[in-house]
Amino acid sequence: MTLDTGVRIASCALAWLLGTAAQLQQPVLWPQAGYAGLLALAFGIGAASWRRRAGRIGALALCLALALAAFASTGWRAAQRLAVALPAALEGRDLWLTGVIAQMPQPGPQGTRFVFRVEQATLEGQPVSVPPRVALGWYRDVDGDALLAAPAQELRAGQRWQLAARLRQPHGTLNPHGFDLELWLFEQDLRATGAVRATAAQAPRLLAEDVGHPVERARQAVRDAILLRVPDAQAAGVLAALAVGDQAAIGRDDWELFRDTGVAHLMSISGLHVTLFAWLAAVLIGPLWRLSPRLMLALPAPLAARWGGVLAAAGYALLAGWGVPAQRTLWMLVTVAVLRSSGVHWPQPLVLLAAALMVALLDPWALMQAGFWLSFVAVALLIASDPLAAPGLPQASRRARLWQALRGGLRTQLVACLGLAPLSLVFFQQVSLVGFVANLVAIPLVTLAIVPLSLLGIALPPLWALAAALVQALVALLQWLAGWPLASWTVAAAPAWGVAAGLAGGALLLMPLPWRLRLLGLPLLLPLLAPPLPRPAPGRFELVAADVGQGSAVLLRTRDHLLVYDAGPRYTPESDAGARVLLPLLRARGERRIDLLMLSHRDTDHVGGAASLLAAVPVAAVSSSLADGHALLRRDLPHRRCAAGQAWTWDGVQFQVLHPLPGEPAPSARPNTLSCVLRVQGADGRSVLLTGDIEAAQEAALLQRDAAALRSQVLLVPHHGSRTSSTEAFIDAVAPGTAVVQAGYRNRFGHPAPEVEARYGAHGVQWQRSDACGAWTWAADGTMRCEREAAARHWHHGQQSGAEAVR
Repeated sequence: MTLDTGVRIASCALAWLLGTAAQLQQPVLWPQAGYAGLLALAFGIGAASWRRRAGRIGALALCLALALAAFASTGWRAAQRLAVALPAALEGRDLWLTGVIAQMPQPGPQGTRFVFRVEQATLEGQPVSVPPRVALGWYRDVDGDALLAAPAQELRAGQRWQLAARLRQPHGTLNPHGFDLELWLFEQDLRATGAVRATAAQAPRLLAEDVGHPVERARQAVRDAILLRVPDAQAAGVLAALAVGDQAAIGRDDWELFRDTGVAHLMSISGLHVTLFAWLAAVLIGPLWRLSPRLMLALPAPLAARWGGVLAAAGYALLAGWGVPAQRTLWMLVTVAVLRSSGVHWPQPLVLLAAALMVALLDPWALMQAGFWLSFVAVALLIASDPLAAPGLPQASRRARLWQALRGGLRTQLVACLGLAPLSLVFFQQVSLVGFVANLVAIPLVTLAIVPLSLLGIALPPLWALAAALVQALVALLQWLAGWPLASWTVAAAPAWGVAAGLAGGALLLMPLPWRLRLLGLPLLLPLLAPPLPRPAPGRFELVAADVGQGSAVLLRTRDHLLVYDAGPRYTPESDAGARVLLPLLRARGERRIDLLMLSHRDTDHVGGAASLLAAVPVAAVSSSLADGHALLRRDLPHRRCAAGQAWTWDGVQFQVLHPLPGEPAPSARPNTLSCVLRVQGADGRSVLLTGDIEAAQEAALLQRDAAALRSQVLLVPHHGSRTSSTEAFIDAVAPGTAVVQAGYRNRFGHPAPEVEARYGAHGVQWQRSDACGAWTWAADGTMRCEREAAARHWHHGQQSGAEAVR
C-alpha cells in the first residue's frame, strides 16, 4: 500500500467519524426530509469528487461527502429510534403486557430489573401501541402500594410473561457532568421504563419458558452458577463480570476501589481479554486442524486457526454482553483476518481506524461512551509512541529475549497509564496515582489466570474456587494500595480549552520525538491537572439546585465557603442522591470540603444522601432539626440544632435562619414543621429563601414574626409545591422573581400541585421545576441556567421534534 492510498483511506474514515460525532451534538433533530436532502447532497458531492479523485480537491470533496453522509444517516437513524415512543396518554396507566424477558435480569435489594420485549399490550381490554423494548422493574413496593408477592418463579431470560405494568417515557435526572440516564436508555433502544403491578386482580402469569434469546439464557445460567458456587460475594461478582460481562454483580464500594487503584478497566470485558481468548483458540485449532487431511485440503490450517480465533472471540464478546471494548477488539481481529486472508497488509493505524469505523457504522452512539475513546486511544498511543518497535532478536539468548519482553511489557504499561491519564481526568475527573503499580500485578493476574479460570469454570466449576482465591488476594493488594497517601488524584472539570490543551500535551509527551519537544507537553497538561476554579467575588454567591428526582439538595457557594442544604433522597438500599448526584457534582466543581451541611428535617427525600456525603467528603459542621439520637448525628462532627435567630456572614454574604424557633416544637411533631428555613443575601442585594417542607401553619408563623424578612428574589418552593404550602400571603410576602421546585418526574405525590403552580403564575413568578429544567444554577453574576436547556441533546425528554415529525 502506498502512503498516498493510506492517507486517503484514513481521511475517509476520519471524515465519517467526525460527521457522526457532529450529529450527536444536535439539540433537536431535523425533520426526515432534512436528512434525506443532506444525504442526496452528500451523494452529489461524492459523485463529483470521484471524477476528480486524483486531485487534492477531489479528495477533500470526498471527505466532505462522507462527513455529510455520516451526519445524515446518524440523524435519520436517531429519528427512527425516537419515533418509537410511548404515547403520553398511556403514562401511568395500568397496561396489560404480554412479552418475553429479552436480557439477563438484574436482581437487587428491592426487586429485579429486566428488559421486556413486548408482543402485545392492552388497556382496559383494548389493544394499544407501546415501544417493543421496555425496561421494567419488579419491586416489592411501587408508588406506595405493596405488591401482592414476589414472582412465583425466578425471572429468567427467555421467559414469556403476561403482566400488568405502569410505563412512562424515558426520563432521568440531569446535572452538570452527571450520568445521562436518558442517553443510556436511548443507546439501549429502551423507549419506555416502568414497574410491574402485581395485584389480586392483575396477577402476573408465566406463560412459557425458553422462548428465544439463547445467548442471554446461557449468560444467566453461567452467572447464576458462579453466584451459587462461589460463597464470597465480592469474588463471585468479579468472576461474573469477567465471564459474562455482568458488571452489576460488582458492588458500588468495589467499583470505587477498582477506580481508585486504576484497574477498573480489567473488571469488565476488555480488549485484552478478547484478544487473549482469540489467540488461545487459534493455538488450539491449528494443531487439531492438521490432524485431518480432509480438513487440510479444504482449508489451510493457518487460515482455519485465524478465522477460528475470530469466531471464538465473537462468541466470547456475545457471552460478555457485546460491550464497546469487545466490539473494538473483535472488529480489529476481523479486519486483520480479512486483510491477511486476502494477502493485503495495512499499517496498524489503518487497522485501528477501520475497527473504529466499523463500530461507528453499527452503533454510532458508542461515540458517546467514555469506553469508546479510552479503548481506541489506548491502542493508538501504543502504536504512535513506538511505531517501529524493534522485533525480537533471533540470535539473542533466552535471558536477553526475556529481558526484552519484560522491558516491552513495562513500557507498554507506562505508556497506557500516562497516556490515558488525561482522558481519565476528562471523563471522570480522577486518575489513580498507584495505577501503574496495581496494573503491573493486576494485568497478568487477571488476564492470564482469573479470566481463563472463570471461563474454564463453565466446564469445570471447581476452578471457580481457585479463581475466587486469586480475586481475594488481588483485592487485598488493591485495598493496601488504596490506603496509600494520594492514591488517587481528583480535579475539577476543566473548561473546553483546558481539555484540548491537556489532551494535546499528553499526546505530545508520548510521541516518538526528541525529548526537548516532548517536554513542551508538560505546560499543556497544567489546565487539566489543575484547572482554574471559578469562584464568586466577595459579597456574591452561586446557587445550584441539583436535579435529584423527588427530593431536595442545594449547593450554595461563596468565595471561600460551601453550604449544602439537604442531601436528596435514598433511591434504593444501595443507591442515593449523595453518591449518584452530589458527589460527582462536587468533584466536577472542585469542591474538596463542605463547610456546613444543613439538613432541614428528617424525611428521607431530604437526608437520604447525607450518609454518602459524610463518608466521602470532609464536612466541617452539621446543622439540622434532627433528633439527638438520629443515626446521621452519631459521628464526631460539630452539630448545632437550627433555630431562628442564628446568623453568620461568609465572605460578605449574610446567612440567617428563620425557622424553627428555639426549643420548638415537641419531638413528636411532624418533621415538616421542624424544617430549617434559611435566607441568604449577598452584598449585591441578591437573595434566596430555602424553605424545606414547611406547610401553611409554619408560613403563617413566619409572616407573623417578620414578614419583611422573607422577601427574596429566589424561593425554593416549600414542600416541593404541595397543596399544603405556598399560601397567597406567603407568596406575597416573599415576592420572588423566580420559584424553583425540586420534584421528580411523574412522582406519586403529584408534586407540584397544578393549583400551586397557577398561584405562582398569577403573581408573575417565573416557575422552574427540576423535572423539566434539570439542575438549576444561579450564577454569581445573576445569570440563570437550566441544564436541560444548556446541555440539550435530541435524545433528552421533550427534545425529539424531528421524531415527532416522523410520527
